[in-house]
Amino acid sequence: MSHSIQEHGVTLPRYIVRRVSCAPCDDWNDPIWAAADWARISHFHPAGSAHRPETMFRLLYDEQALHGVFVVHDRYVRCTHMTYQSAVYKDACVECFFKPLSDKGHMNFEMNCCGTLLLRYVEDPTRLADGGFARQEEAPQELGARVRIQTSLSGPIPEEIVEPVTWRLRFTIPVSVLEMYLGPLCPLVGRRWRANFYKCAEENSHPHWAAWAPIGDRLDFHQPDRFGVICFV
Repeated sequence: MSHSIQEHGVTLPRYIVRRVSCAPCDDWNDPIWAAADWARISHFHPAGSAHRPETMFRLLYDEQALHGVFVVHDRYVRCTHMTYQSAVYKDACVECFFKPLSDKGHMNFEMNCCGTLLLRYVEDPTRLADGGFARQEEAPQELGARVRIQTSLSGPIPEEIVEPVTWRLRFTIPVSVLEMYLGPLCPLVGRRWRANFYKCAEENSHPHWAAWAPIGDRLDFHQPDRFGVICFV
C-alpha cells in the first residue's frame, strides 16, 4: 500500500511491496497482480507544461527479482531513443530509482514507452558543470540485458501522438543486477529501501516531470535524500 512515513522529521511516501511465490507471467491481466496496490506519480514540477498525465505503478517481489507495472494515461507521446543507454528520459518515459543501503549510491532504471533502458549506478549525485555526476558508472550492456521490459507500444515514434493514449510498461529487475554494485541484498523480506518513481518527457510539445516522492524546487530526479520508502513484507 502507498501511505506516508516520518523519517527524521520529514514526511515521505511509503509503499508496501508484497512477496509472491513466482514471477508474474507475460499476461497484463495475470491475477497475481491483484496482490499489489497502486501508487500514483502525482507531484509535477512547475517547470513543466500543463500536461499532467495520470501515471500509476505497482510492485511485487520474489526471491530473485523485483517486478513492476506502470500504466500511463498520456498524450503528446514521442519515442526516438531506441538503443541501450541512450537519452530515453527525453521520450515518454517512466523511471525507478533505488537506494537499498544508506552508505551506498543509488541505481536508476529509466525506460521509455517502447522499452529502451538507461541504467546507471550513481555513487555521488553531486552535479558537475556538464550536468553529469561526481561519481557514476554506466552499467554494461550485458548487465542491462538481464532487466526484462515489456511494453504496449512499439517504436520508434518520431511523430508525436497528440491524441490521448494509454500505454503500459512491465519490468522485472533481478536483485543480482543491483548486487553487482551494492553487494548482498537478500533476503529482501523485512528490508526498507529508499526509492522514487518518475514520469517525464522532454522532446515533445508538452514537456513534464513528475515524481512519486516530491523533489522540491530543484528539477533533478537524483536527490536520494528526497526518495520515499518501499518496505518488503
